[in-house]
Amino acid sequence: MKTLTREQYDAFWRDGYLMVENAVTPTQLSALQAEIRDWVEDSRSHHEPFGPPTIDGRPRFDMGAEHSAEKPALRRINNPSDISDAYREVMLDARTVDMVADLIGPDVKFHHCKINLKLSGAKTEVSYHQDFAYTPHTNDDIVTALLFLDDIDEDNGCLTVVPGSHKGPVLSLFEGERFTGAVAAEEEKQALAQSIPCVGKAGSVCLMHTKLLHGSAANRSDASRGLYICVYTAADAVPIARNPMPSLNEGRIVRGQEARVARLKEGLIELPKQPKTASFFTVIGQESKQAAE
Repeated sequence: MKTLTREQYDAFWRDGYLMVENAVTPTQLSALQAEIRDWVEDSRSHHEPFGPPTIDGRPRFDMGAEHSAEKPALRRINNPSDISDAYREVMLDARTVDMVADLIGPDVKFHHCKINLKLSGAKTEVSYHQDFAYTPHTNDDIVTALLFLDDIDEDNGCLTVVPGSHKGPVLSLFEGERFTGAVAAEEEKQALAQSIPCVGKAGSVCLMHTKLLHGSAANRSDASRGLYICVYTAADAVPIARNPMPSLNEGRIVRGQEARVARLKEGLIELPKQPKTASFFTVIGQESKQAAE
């Protein structure tokens, strides 16, 4: 291992997640934060999700229904690495990528990235789910790197996780025939009783296994909560469902080499219904801002 210690490696595979401080350089973090400030300022002049569009034609920037010029609620930037040198650099060549290689490497492939942003007063919540149910692959050597763009605590809507849940089953995100994007209410209730908060300073990262059960509450503070979320897979993990957030860099090898074979892990997995809107928040019942008729 190049970056993580044996103790950190063991903790990740035991708990399904790992918090690491100073995951990017101060220069990298400052550049990311500057882009966010510019994008939030730009969002004030928009009244519905806006572009430049993603490669499947959806708006790249999404705001909550409560968004206004006076109180912006920008909540999602899809694949910022497609439009920003700063975000592309971190996606390709930050310490976070070396950490992922320590966990599932040495051959690592990029899948997609996004920013989930909870500005002060925003109502955005994330219902409990496992990422693998959205992005199933032939195996589950998949790690999500959630980089803290702000200081994050329990008041501004931190990520909450259920330690060890990555070792259990993949829970359904369907209610009957309807894809809800979240686990059933009773399962979420149990998850909330077992979950713990992931808090830390800006520049920290939470490395999370794709099958870890997680969610987050709304921001109750005056401080912003931003996460730059990059998803990486082992090179021999091949998608079995369309990427919900296709990117110009999808499938790019970021460490090591391409795989000549796909590694199969036995089991059954429901195939997700991919969102057609600007973000998955609409799937879980949180409408986007729309222009007045």
